[in-house]
Amino acid sequence: MRNNPPTLKGRFDPDGAQTWLQGMERIFRAMVTSDDQKVRLATHMLAEEAEYWWTNAKGRLEIDGEVVTWARFKAEFLREYFPEDLKTRKEVEFLNLKKESMSVAEYAAKFKEVARFCPYINVEDVMVSKCVKFESGLRSDIYHSMCVQEIRDFDTLVHKCRMFDDAGRVKSNYYKAQNEKKGKGHGVGKPYNKGKNREAGGGSKPSLADVKCYRCGTLGHYANDCKNDMSCHKCGKAGHKAPECKSFGKEITCYNCGEKGHISTKCTKPKKAAGNVFALNPSKVDAVL
Repeated sequence: MRNNPPTLKGRFDPDGAQTWLQGMERIFRAMVTSDDQKVRLATHMLAEEAEYWWTNAKGRLEIDGEVVTWARFKAEFLREYFPEDLKTRKEVEFLNLKKESMSVAEYAAKFKEVARFCPYINVEDVMVSKCVKFESGLRSDIYHSMCVQEIRDFDTLVHKCRMFDDAGRVKSNYYKAQNEKKGKGHGVGKPYNKGKNREAGGGSKPSLADVKCYRCGTLGHYANDCKNDMSCHKCGKAGHKAPECKSFGKEITCYNCGEKGHISTKCTKPKKAAGNVFALNPSKVDAVL
């Protein structure tokens, strides 16, 4: 009783029945007890429905003249509280077990928990099969990294997989933090929107008087409309762009009339007659000579 043995009240609780039985055997491993003492001490911890079950089962076994050993008690107990169909269901759960969203540590713990319902997988000479089964349930990136190493010691395999998974999680968290850090700057407006902040959730376009040009730093216009520190590439003067240049046309000379200020295509004076160009044939030149 100083080891605080668990009490079982019965009812349909397969996992609870397994936990109770394991707890009793853990205490017996630490005590010097005979086979008969194990049965008496374990049945002392049965209560309510479980106690009624054992009273009936014990009477039936004693009538048949059977000696109630610890092995016999466990067989009767599991038949009542952990029937064969549940054991088969647990075995199927083990065979279909996948890591999915679990960490490797969680997957390994679940693997060991349900593997006890498949006694053949815990035998020493099937260690290779146990490792292969564990690998088959891993996430694809972990599986591809581990299978080529052909690790055939189960504890070593679990340790290596856990290290790989932890490193991957650290890397994923790092890039996630970096993306979140970059994302915080996406809401920053352009430099010329610093005149007045827009209201949260969006708002109307700021008036031109509130717009600040990020090229010259003055209010009243956008950068693409800025005329400060700008030179016309036609006349070379500052303060306007080439399409707005008015002085450049004054220096143009019309080759039709010779006057300045317009080009020949817009000249209103009569067009000059074009000179005739003659081509002489060499034979005709000799004849003329």
